[in-house]
Amino acid sequence: MITHFIFMSSSYSLGTRIALDFIVQDEAIQIKLKNDLDKIVQKCGKDVSISTHMIQAEDKTWKSVCKADHFFKNVKVVETLDEFIKLIQRDRKLEGIDVAKYILSKIPCTQLKLQKLVYLCFADYLCETGKELFTDKIYAFKYGPVVDTVYKRYKEYGYKPIEEETKDIDSKNIQEMPSKSRIMFAEDGTEKIISIEKTLKKYANLTASELVDLTHNDDTPWAKTPKSEDNLYVTIKLDVIKKYHKNEEV
Repeated sequence: MITHFIFMSSSYSLGTRIALDFIVQDEAIQIKLKNDLDKIVQKCGKDVSISTHMIQAEDKTWKSVCKADHFFKNVKVVETLDEFIKLIQRDRKLEGIDVAKYILSKIPCTQLKLQKLVYLCFADYLCETGKELFTDKIYAFKYGPVVDTVYKRYKEYGYKPIEEETKDIDSKNIQEMPSKSRIMFAEDGTEKIISIEKTLKKYANLTASELVDLTHNDDTPWAKTPKSEDNLYVTIKLDVIKKYHKNEEV
């Protein structure tokens, strides 16, 4: 029998679990495993989600691991530590669309309401922690703060409710879990999901029109950002959000 020691994590960009497989041949491997785990934590963060497994299999192949335990089926085996780290790092940063999907898994929204809720989640988190919730910039469009990637993804719905992520929302389907897990996997994921929940508790019951009125006050970050006459991308700066977001809170 062959002893396999396995690091496992998730790759949301690939849509699968990933694994790094080591063959335990002598005590020297223990030092390497510890050093490799330390490197993963150093490169990906102390709160990175990594599990470790030791299993006896018939031979050195991954096929034998899957045969020994079906838990490891449909896992992508990564060849090198650096590749494993890069795949994890790719998912440690959130994008606006990740937050949008989570909101849609909980609350039916039009495209307009979704835009405002994603923005308010970002603004609340920024003002609470001084850190950015996701990597996208916030733009001051003619009709309010916009996360461009979210707008492009859902603009086809216009004023109709978005159905793409919410087909099973009424049945309390497991739709919420993948989007929540995605956020939890990111850097400071627990902190971020708690902040998002707080924001939704404050604003989710407001209509799209009410949210527009809230974010269009004279002293809001959007109002304090010069608009482009041709509706081109003008970024709402982080320090402006920090200074004026208090004027759009409920």
